[in-house]
Amino acid sequence: MRLIIITSIATTIRAFLLPYARHYRKLGWQVDAAAQSLSANQELQQEFDVCHELPLTRNPRNISALMQSPAAIRQLVVAGNYDLVHVHTPIAAFLVRFALKGLNKRPKVVYTAHGFHFHRHGKPLTNFIFQQLEKMAAPWCDALITINKEDFQAAKQAGFATRIEYMAGIGVDTSSLTAEDILPTQTTQIRQQLSLKESDVLFLMIAEFNLGKRHFDALNALAQTPSHVHLAFAGVGGLFDEVKNLATQLGIAKRVHFLGFRRDIPVLIRISRAVILPSEREGLPRSLLEAMSLSTPIIGSNIRGVAELAADNCGLLHEVGDSQGLAQAIIYLTEQPILAQQMGQAARQKVLAYDVQKIIEHHDKLYAELLA
Repeated sequence: MRLIIITSIATTIRAFLLPYARHYRKLGWQVDAAAQSLSANQELQQEFDVCHELPLTRNPRNISALMQSPAAIRQLVVAGNYDLVHVHTPIAAFLVRFALKGLNKRPKVVYTAHGFHFHRHGKPLTNFIFQQLEKMAAPWCDALITINKEDFQAAKQAGFATRIEYMAGIGVDTSSLTAEDILPTQTTQIRQQLSLKESDVLFLMIAEFNLGKRHFDALNALAQTPSHVHLAFAGVGGLFDEVKNLATQLGIAKRVHFLGFRRDIPVLIRISRAVILPSEREGLPRSLLEAMSLSTPIIGSNIRGVAELAADNCGLLHEVGDSQGLAQAIIYLTEQPILAQQMGQAARQKVLAYDVQKIIEHHDKLYAELLA
């Protein structure tokens, strides 16, 4: 079998899709990948049979890339003679489906939506446009995979594909992400590096610095908490300097730790009372799944995906933009360490349903039925 995985950017492949590439290559399949900036990534070139460069974009306003993409996609797929094309994220998925819709011998096309671009907190016009695009592209797809229950219901109601599947996320490796695997020496070392006193309580946010993640809300919330509460940001992005400046303006710079890109995320999670994510839009956030796998509670905005994860006593919710509500949740878990531990234990049990091996098995079944 010949499978190609297509995403807008290479980061999506590295963050979510390597277990799938490894699994199907072990089965003897040819597994290729295509994305923007993929050819320069030496790490990913080792994970696939062939890596292709495509002029894709995540930005619907990038007209040049949108115009170039369909012809390049069609040429690549025809030349590769693929049995299966699996495309991830909505904009890339629309372009791929549009590019392939007229082929005489079209491969099977599977689309995983990592969170539709329309959502209950979105602007009405933006929601309407993206809903119409999904409806338009529905006949050009053999299967649509949604990774949260809200998107699944929306897709079923609107008829976004002839076959719509719900899968519990894109998968997290719960066998390697366990609290027991984090050594006390590791947590002690990181707390020392951050100059945290024994009485200090740390919360962690793992996210790219962009407006949609709402780092400003996290800082405004922290400013309403006691002085022994600290917040660490793991990630990079365009708003890094602005967020750092706001921390200074609010007089909380000494309690905010800007960590940049990190490879020790599991240790950072384990030294934190909870992982927070005040985003306005998510699919099913990987950072919260990893926190749950490491027996750590979550605090997030009441949006699709996040609310699903926080249910069943696994975390606390606040409304989007409600920094006071976020502050109250932080204070609550600061003052209730035993309750936080119980939430973390509940989160660990719940996240087992999101294990990557279970999601791969679901893919196996779907692929087999489509290719039969």
